[in-house]
Amino acid sequence: MPIEPLRAEISRIDEEIIELITRRQRLAGRIAQVKMNEGLPIHDKARSQAVLETAFESAVEKNINPVHVQKIFEILIEMSEERQRECSGDGNLP
Repeated sequence: MPIEPLRAEISRIDEEIIELITRRQRLAGRIAQVKMNEGLPIHDKARSQAVLETAFESAVEKNINPVHVQKIFEILIEMSEERQRECSGDGNLP
């Protein structure tokens, strides 16, 4: 099989990933509002740890590098917390 159709498929998947990240960021903005209303902190250590553990376990089940997947989710969590700080008016970094 030629390489170009494979690269085109990867490009389509990349666009899907970006769309999913966009949706995740929108939800992070909504979560910021709930956290402000309920007086909850932006950073939730227990939730972050649970997300990272789930990502790791899911990667193991799917036979992909769980350490790399976990690093991706660390970035996603960082992005979500940054978005929540923006939405809450707290521009301070941790």
